[in-house]
Amino acid sequence: MKPTDLESMSVDELWSLRALLIAVLTGKMSAEKAKIDRQLRQLGLGAAPNNSKKIPHARRPYPQVFPKYSNPAKPSETWAGRGKQPRWLTAQLRAGKKLDDFRIQTLPGRARRSTR
Repeated sequence: MKPTDLESMSVDELWSLRALLIAVLTGKMSAEKAKIDRQLRQLGLGAAPNNSKKIPHARRPYPQVFPKYSNPAKPSETWAGRGKQPRWLTAQLRAGKKLDDFRIQTLPGRARRSTR
């Protein structure tokens, strides 16, 4: 179809052509998507059709992390040394204390074991 043919068409004819074009494109896109889904399923990479939810993976088990530092003012406030430092520890460190001042003494029954 030449561009001059489109220019000579009426508005109603152009709208009907547009509707026909949309219908044909929708059908072809659906067929192509089904073909790709079928190929993905054959490879074992595709999920069920129309299922966009991700399958949650099981997390690996991590060993329990015991606290290493304790707040002397409130012994229930502890920190394992991982992640962001708690506010009480940050304030004490700014005041000039050392990190080792807050270290919890390990008990003989809870000695660290090597996993190697």
